[in-house]
Amino acid sequence: MSNLARKQQTYVQPKSTTEVKIKPLHKRSQITLGEKLLAALLIAFVSFMAIKVISTQAAIYSINKDIQKTESSIQQKIKVRDDLKMQVNDLSRYDRIRAIAKKKGLKLNDKNIKVVEGK
Repeated sequence: MSNLARKQQTYVQPKSTTEVKIKPLHKRSQITLGEKLLAALLIAFVSFMAIKVISTQAAIYSINKDIQKTESSIQQKIKVRDDLKMQVNDLSRYDRIRAIAKKKGLKLNDKNIKVVEGK
């Protein structure tokens, strides 16, 4: 190796330009027409079913109310019927009928008595 001067080569680094990569912003994909239509149909279906359930419950409530009114009317009529049966039993006692017959001037004829069996 000689001591001779060498040409000094300077190494020039090429200028590196750092390119800033611009990342595209991830735009949210817009809702398509089909998706909007499906969402609208779903909302309409759910609303329709909710209204249907509510109207059915209202009809059931109304019918139950009518049934209870009818049952109370039946109970009242049964009570009146039982009261009337009790009056019939009270008015058809043998002692009472005999007293009324005596007041009207009727006489008891033992030969003409017929026994009628009740229910």
